[in-house]
Amino acid sequence: MAEAARRRAKERTAPAPAGLQRLKGSAVRDTARELDALLHHRMRLGLVSALAAADSLSFNDLKSLLQTSDGNLSVHARKLEDAGYVTCSKTFENRRPRTDYRLTARGRQALGRYLGHMEAIIRSAKDTLGP
Repeated sequence: MAEAARRRAKERTAPAPAGLQRLKGSAVRDTARELDALLHHRMRLGLVSALAAADSLSFNDLKSLLQTSDGNLSVHARKLEDAGYVTCSKTFENRRPRTDYRLTARGRQALGRYLGHMEAIIRSAKDTLGP
């Protein structure tokens, strides 16, 4: 259990990619380093973004929306759940299991920070392109 917690913490604080060294301006490098590595993955960012736009979504809704497999979605949803970014509730509907996900306040804050960092990087890139 402790090993899994160390892996999750390491994933959230993973070093910035080597390509960041080529970025101009320390502000951009610093902003890029602050990106949440957990949210920077396409599937997890899509999952959190979808939940930010809806009160809750079922496993099947997310699977269809993100066009992914059961296994892939459950692995990424579990990582977000372990980080406290989403909650998962399991119920039965007409004798069939139903899994619903919701974005937590912590997940909403993390997404807001992530989007702020990405906006800063995009603004900086636009500034370097000129008119």
